[in-house]
Amino acid sequence: MRLLVFILSAVLQALLVVQFAAAQDAAPAFATKARQAYLVEAKTGTVLLAANENQAFSPASLAKLMTMEVVFSALKRGEISLEDRFPVTEYAWRKGGAPSGTTTMFAALKSEVPVSDLIRGVVIQNANDGCIILAEGISGTEAEFAARMTARAKDLGLGRSTFGNATGLPEAQSYTTARDLVELARHIHREYPEYYPLYAQPDFEWNKIFQRNKNPLLALNMGVDGLGAGYAEGAGYAVVASIERDGTRLFLALGGLASDKERLEEARRILEWGLSSFETKVLFAPGEVVGQASIYGGETRYVDLVAKEPIDIYLPSENPERLTGRIVYNWPLRAPVVEGQAVGTLRIFAGERLVREVDLVAAHPVGTGSLVSKATDALLELMFFWL
Repeated sequence: MRLLVFILSAVLQALLVVQFAAAQDAAPAFATKARQAYLVEAKTGTVLLAANENQAFSPASLAKLMTMEVVFSALKRGEISLEDRFPVTEYAWRKGGAPSGTTTMFAALKSEVPVSDLIRGVVIQNANDGCIILAEGISGTEAEFAARMTARAKDLGLGRSTFGNATGLPEAQSYTTARDLVELARHIHREYPEYYPLYAQPDFEWNKIFQRNKNPLLALNMGVDGLGAGYAEGAGYAVVASIERDGTRLFLALGGLASDKERLEEARRILEWGLSSFETKVLFAPGEVVGQASIYGGETRYVDLVAKEPIDIYLPSENPERLTGRIVYNWPLRAPVVEGQAVGTLRIFAGERLVREVDLVAAHPVGTGSLVSKATDALLELMFFWL
């Protein structure tokens, strides 16, 4: 009987439930008109709003966020430079330039444009010709560049995103999700601080042509400093936004809205709610023991688990949600274990909604146990396997 109790204890340690301080009854869920929505607080990574966040839809012009990530990455690695000049091919001119009737920076056929100007044309003016010129200059063809976009998205963990072209125009199919768009926006903000301010630049004059930033949220004057908007037939109006106020930054993606007006109103309403209705709460200090993991073949049965950084979360200021946590790791964890070794993950839930994941490490070393302890643990592992 004691052996069975120990086995069940080991099983529970592999999916340990952590009960946080009691909270009041959860507030009613925030409702949005968007078919897809995802809102995240940047510092803690807390998910404030999630609705069909993994449901695929056409990104339309929001595909340009991935286009620019590839360009920024190429610049960072030295593959290209801001001074490089790329030619305007007939394909780029007809597909995205003046004859296309789409958003363009009016690059002249057979001219050459510096990469620095092409970046501004795409980020600020949403220029389709700028996207194609960059794509051809970097990869030879737009199709090759689109394949690179998809591969790069997978490398960044954006596994539900596929890109058929550099512009998001409907001639080629592209798909993404609200969650992938938010994670992409967070990545661009974090990894490319020298280029990110361009997303908030109000206008850009190039080749004697003056155009304003195409992001409609900038005109709200509420602190939005990126990133873009899009529309696709059947998918509706979409937007990706970042806002910073009093040290708090939020990232939002919305899709499936009925009109430009509805997109503007929903984005404003959700961002204001996210900024005004929450506060940061520290659950565990750095190095504070969060839980334990059972050890196979160790000199002790368990190892304490801690996080390297504070485990904090962005909670409703009034009527906070009830939180639970689950420590997840691969059992059995085999000795020896060194201090600081990555062991598992703390998953924090508000009701059924996953709001944050935090990596956990071993708080102290655990050496290899005796032959007797190894034999006992081997028996336990065998019995656990059959259970």
